[in-house]
Amino acid sequence: MKIRNPLFYLLIVVVITLSACSDDKNAAKQSTANTESALEHAEKHTDPKYVCPMHPQIVRDKPGSCPICGMTLVQKEAEQSSDASGEAKILYYRHPHKPEITSDKPMKDEMGMDYVPIYDDGGGSAVKISPAVENNMGVRTAYVERSKLWRKIDTVGYVDFDENKISHIHIRSNGWIEKLVVQSEGERVKKGQLLFELYSPELVNAQDDYIQALRSGSPFLLNASRERLEALGISKKQIATIKKRRKTSQYVQVYAPQDGIVAKLKVREGMYITPNMEVMSLADLSSIWILAEVFESQANWVKAGQTADVKLSYVPGREWEGKVEYIYPSLNQQTRTLKVRLVFDNPDEVLKPNMFANVSIYGGAKKEVLIIPREALIRAGREERVILSVGKGRFKPRQVVVGIESGDWIEIRNGLMEGDKVVTSGQFLIDSEASLKASLKRMQSPTATEPKPKAKAVDHSQHQMGGDEAMQAKVPAQEQMKDEKAMQSKDHSQQQMIENKGMQGMDHSQQQMESRKQMKAVDTNQDKMEPAPTPIDIDQHEQQAMEKRLSGSGTIREILASEGKVKLSHGPIPELKWPEMTMFFRVNPAVSLDSFKPEDKVEFDLQRSDTGYVIRAMRKLTK
Repeated sequence: MKIRNPLFYLLIVVVITLSACSDDKNAAKQSTANTESALEHAEKHTDPKYVCPMHPQIVRDKPGSCPICGMTLVQKEAEQSSDASGEAKILYYRHPHKPEITSDKPMKDEMGMDYVPIYDDGGGSAVKISPAVENNMGVRTAYVERSKLWRKIDTVGYVDFDENKISHIHIRSNGWIEKLVVQSEGERVKKGQLLFELYSPELVNAQDDYIQALRSGSPFLLNASRERLEALGISKKQIATIKKRRKTSQYVQVYAPQDGIVAKLKVREGMYITPNMEVMSLADLSSIWILAEVFESQANWVKAGQTADVKLSYVPGREWEGKVEYIYPSLNQQTRTLKVRLVFDNPDEVLKPNMFANVSIYGGAKKEVLIIPREALIRAGREERVILSVGKGRFKPRQVVVGIESGDWIEIRNGLMEGDKVVTSGQFLIDSEASLKASLKRMQSPTATEPKPKAKAVDHSQHQMGGDEAMQAKVPAQEQMKDEKAMQSKDHSQQQMIENKGMQGMDHSQQQMESRKQMKAVDTNQDKMEPAPTPIDIDQHEQQAMEKRLSGSGTIREILASEGKVKLSHGPIPELKWPEMTMFFRVNPAVSLDSFKPEDKVEFDLQRSDTGYVIRAMRKLTK
């Protein structure tokens, strides 16, 4: 027992020593945990790990499938950027199910779920997409190319007779149709084929005079009588037969002057006809016309002699090639289109009158222009933009100026460079996300975006709020207004309690009316606190002063008088922070462009409008 006691005490000392070391380690770990930033701690607990590729509001902390579309959830990658201290910046917090609802501080939704933090990726309005989501969205890209762009005009037309190959059958004397060989429209006839026989007393008398001239032997009478028969429509072959037989024919035969079909037949056998009546018309279908309609904006692309192709829906896979024969001199007043006449050979007569046809007219090539696929362009009201792929899964919108459109390609005049990569599929989803991100980023506090003085930055963010941004800022603004109303309501209640002590005899209805007046005044003051949005990032007085001095100088590169536009290479405009560049301007209708020509040196004054800056005055500069 005496031997075991020292061992027992030694064992106790060892246990106490080990416990102290363990406590030191736990304290060190706790100290390390305490040094962890609040953002890093929030990232561990609030940043979802698995998200649906098509429904980003569906987030889970473990693998699974989307309850909406059934797609497998993909792991969300960390996309935070770091500031100088290495800590990620949280721009704002977003509602887990309603992306349009945001907050500048952590909070929970109506179901108790935490708002999702959105981190600053340093890309402005750029959007970063993981490869898995990009693949599920079916994002496709294409390069901006410098190539030749044909002025191709796609339109419709209809087949018509070639009027140069139509014969109208008339008689030159009154008479009766005794025998009608052609019975209906559409019958095919050959040149020299008998059409009908005519009895005309005038033709009989002309034959008698010719026979008497033959018997008299007088050359003068012979020539006069023969010329009379020819003038009445008797063919030389028939005159030769009369001369040979020396006998009058009671019926005169009328023959087809060409091959073709009977396009019109307006008589029947036994009818009395006169010279002003059209008996029938014959048309040759070996060549046809196609009459096409061209839009007014494309009218100057069409020239006589240009190549044209025609396709018919009922003959798939076949194409006819012809040319532009004639351009009509005036536009249709109702449709504002220009009629163009095309000529096509039709040896097998597949093209029949009044058929509809798809027409393509090639109006010449525009060389060395930047082109992109048509589906890459996003038309949004008064502006046009594309989604530019900047690499590493990042995409950002870029505003562009477009030129002519031809087929599946569009000319880009400004905004892109050769070799840039644009999105051709899935760009609308990326564009909506980029717009939302840029709008919300402009509403953040100045410390998270720009190192400017606080008061000035707040004014700047307020002026930038407008349209969609104001709607997105509605929820935080409502929360702030509720807090202010609660505070003011509390002060108002305290004041009312004090006043009630000295107004015991006042009627309750009067007190209620006074309370309503004061609450209405509070609401009015709060409404006045919200600044009205302005279209640009300056106050109204600065905007008016700036518009008075907006002017610049440059060189005219192109004049589009019909569209009221000019292309200028202008120098820097400090008031607008514009560098030296070449761009199109709209011109005020009061400015006459007739006195200007390309390469003129000009000075111009600008005026802001709903569609941008418009040239309100332009003057030539003396050399």
